Amino acid sequence: MEGTSFAVSGPGGDIDGPAHGLFVRDARIISRWRLRVDGTPVDPLGGYTVEPFAGTFMVRSRLRDGHVEPTVLIERRRYVASGMREDLCVHNYGNEPAGLTLSLEVGADFADLFVVKAGRAEEAAPAAAAAGAEVWSASARHGQSERAVRVLAPGATVAADSLFYRIVVPAHGEWRTSIAVVAAVDGEEMPMRFPLGVPVEQASPSREIAEWHRTSPTLRSDSLPLTLTIARSGEDLAALRLSDPAEPDLDVVAAGAPWFMALFGRDSLITSSLGLALDPELALGTLRALARHQGRTVDPMSEEEPGRILHELRFGADVSLALGGAERYFGSVDATPLFVVVLGQLARWGAAPDVVDELLPAADAALRWIDGYGDKDGDGYVEYLRSTDRGLRNQGWKDSADGVNYADGSLAQPPIALVEVQAYVYAAYAARAELATCRGDSEGAAYWKERASSFKRRFNDDFWLADRGFFAVGLDGEKRPIDALASNMGHALWAGAVEPDKAALVAERLVSPELFSGYGVRTLATTMGAYNPASYHNGSVWPHDTALCAAGLRRYGFLRQAQRVAVGLLEAAAYFSGRLPELFCGFDKTEVPGPVPYPAAGSPQAWASAAPVGVLTALLGIDPDLPRGIVKLAPALPPEWGAVELDDIPVGDDRLSVVVREDGRFSWSGASGISVAVDESRLLTPS
Repeated sequence: MEGTSFAVSGPGGDIDGPAHGLFVRDARIISRWRLRVDGTPVDPLGGYTVEPFAGTFMVRSRLRDGHVEPTVLIERRRYVASGMREDLCVHNYGNEPAGLTLSLEVGADFADLFVVKAGRAEEAAPAAAAAGAEVWSASARHGQSERAVRVLAPGATVAADSLFYRIVVPAHGEWRTSIAVVAAVDGEEMPMRFPLGVPVEQASPSREIAEWHRTSPTLRSDSLPLTLTIARSGEDLAALRLSDPAEPDLDVVAAGAPWFMALFGRDSLITSSLGLALDPELALGTLRALARHQGRTVDPMSEEEPGRILHELRFGADVSLALGGAERYFGSVDATPLFVVVLGQLARWGAAPDVVDELLPAADAALRWIDGYGDKDGDGYVEYLRSTDRGLRNQGWKDSADGVNYADGSLAQPPIALVEVQAYVYAAYAARAELATCRGDSEGAAYWKERASSFKRRFNDDFWLADRGFFAVGLDGEKRPIDALASNMGHALWAGAVEPDKAALVAERLVSPELFSGYGVRTLATTMGAYNPASYHNGSVWPHDTALCAAGLRRYGFLRQAQRVAVGLLEAAAYFSGRLPELFCGFDKTEVPGPVPYPAAGSPQAWASAAPVGVLTALLGIDPDLPRGIVKLAPALPPEWGAVELDDIPVGDDRLSVVVREDGRFSWSGASGISVAVDESRLLTPS
């Protein structure tokens, strides 16, 4: 995958399954891509990826007459980027020349991504297909949009549905060719980012990924699982970057592969926040893109409202299939306050004042949405209630239809004010106060500080279930507490919205047997009526959710609890070869030998990839305050990780390296223009 383009195939590289295809801008431009030798399918030997945009598949021909075993092996090197290039190398390991017909069956149905994902696409002939001299092409129109594809095959004989090569491969020799797939939208061809005849390492995606690796922080640790997981997180976040056409030099982060290679408000913002120590530029690109698409008008179908931050952005061949029936869908209640929160974080990590000033009007528009359209009933809290039946019923991060329920398992009825959303609102007010302070706006700072303080007091009064010792998931349409014990309140710790007298009880609940599986914090406690360890939102473990809980525990000084959660999450990552999936089942660690995968979980998923980075950042106690020229440090790493060294952490225009030894002592270097201070108060573990 690369940008919004990705390819899904079988183990030998063939594209011939219902969910297979080459997808560009949310449409499947290649639905059939099958390699044959003398008209016979090839046998897969193995496949692997080195870079996110490249896949290599090793296959061999079936047994040929006169041979004891197959001697013809084919190496398929595939490169995806706004199209595709495939390099074929046919090896003959026999003692005499191999004469064969190599063919590639080609087809395109231009099915919309949503249709393919739902399993409703039936491969059909495109509206127009043509075979030319060394070129195969096809096109189709969906509504107002036309999609087209050209397959460039130098040296091939092209038929209506296949490319043919009649070749003789010398004994112990090889034969090579390259084929390019070029996509077009509304008559405009997209540039080939892996052009034919250009060495792959000189192509722009290769140069860009090399630059990412060169400038990214590097981790060395006694813990091999930690080292591998952080490295894999960096690789996957690099793969999930999208180039913003309006600002090609700035990347945004997509939500996940394969079906969510698009800008998402909530997902992209939380990913950006958790990944700040890896690359603050991802947060900047994401904020700029979201500000550009911020709501301007009222549209019930797309749920657009002035100041609202979108939920997702799509460019499919048939956008009527997308949520809200449009490219932009706004049905998210949390993305808008999170926009302000992440802008505040980016400022603390050293964003230039002019960059912050540029984004401040969008943040203020978001705050106006919070006070206006976001408050459905005028009670001072942000609620959601979809505008039409085309929208999402639940619009927080647990957005499945059954994701918000009471302790007895019955479903909560909207409009719903979620606990984590109010916590984000508090954090947004606090962030706006800080931004005002940094700009010398003392009046604005005082106003937003008071807003934050009064909101926090009221929130703690209204959402706290004193008889149960935890926060309600939310308030329903009748302002009754939604009394399930769930992970949502961990986000309130992360946001700093919990009053100190309640924090210890929240921490105790988060690591209790009901919520903590040993590998992560469950979305819903085992004692709740809707609990199901193999559900999507009612008992599963989501790495980003667990990471926010761990960071919240660390923020309030519950170091042992934060360490315990972090160690469990890294143990889970080891079972998944360092790549945490979108979610996994919530079975207890004492019941299973490892975390049980959740069927159809996205992988890589952006906020799951960023989760280990966020956990490591929190436990290193890295707290930049670049407007004041300070970076606070307070490492409190789990003993299981041993010695840890994280080099080249980007802070403003500088770089910081932190070394933590096995005995817990630590040192730092770099960041010559910044004052690094040890936060002694955050080094203490409560009794």
